[in-house]
Amino acid sequence: MAEILNGKEVSAYIREQIKNRCNELSEIGIMPGLAVVLVGNNPASEIYVRNKKKACDEVGIYSEEYRLDSNTTQQQLLDLIYELNQKPDIDGILVQLPLPSHIDEKAVIAAIDPSKDVDAFSNQSVGMLSVGNPTFLPCTPAGIMEILKYYKIDVESKECVIVGRSNIVGKPMAMMMLNANATVTICHSKTNNLKEICKRADILIVAVGKKKLIDAEYVKPGAVVIDVGMNRDENGKLCGDVDFESVKDVASYITPVPGGVGPMTISMLLYNTIRNL
Repeated sequence: MAEILNGKEVSAYIREQIKNRCNELSEIGIMPGLAVVLVGNNPASEIYVRNKKKACDEVGIYSEEYRLDSNTTQQQLLDLIYELNQKPDIDGILVQLPLPSHIDEKAVIAAIDPSKDVDAFSNQSVGMLSVGNPTFLPCTPAGIMEILKYYKIDVESKECVIVGRSNIVGKPMAMMMLNANATVTICHSKTNNLKEICKRADILIVAVGKKKLIDAEYVKPGAVVIDVGMNRDENGKLCGDVDFESVKDVASYITPVPGGVGPMTISMLLYNTIRNL
């Protein structure tokens, strides 16, 4: 039976460190500031924004929330970002994705001052990560690395297979694993022999958004399995990209869904907000 990698526990540990740092900064008159911009009324985005504000309040980060109508033009959004770039009390800017279809996400991300790009989505942030000198780390992959660190799981010289090549998780995860001296393979929808490749992995990270795609037949005995997926099964219950019940008897460590990687994403956003202070 695999040991559970408890993201809630790791997240609480990280947030306590952030809170202590915010208290130290407060003593010298500094309060970190995060601006969150939400365009439209996507229900999932509403929940994320609410959780981010609550997390900021808990650790002592000042937050500003900007809710814009779904008919907001791209130029209006870019003008707001420009204003936030100039605000000295804002250390991080997060534009909640996805944006309405008439707005170019790439243009919006590019408009954020790289020194305030706490999501680490900009070309500069990606480029700095690729050369091993990141300004900010993408929040979900950074959260995964913190889970592995907390449980003292060494990645150096290990074979890491990442299923999924998104700009948010798969690609930056691969770069972070390479920077930590793992041997990395990225799989995707065009990969042949997925099962055989996954079964080579000492560390298997799955982020594709397909419920229970990976079962025990894909997992090498004793592997560490990280499930980034967030789906709902036929009963409406939250589940991941990994068939937890099948894989838990094969893996040595496994993240649950919910309660695994998910809690770490906001914690790493908070960490990025105070990183340069």
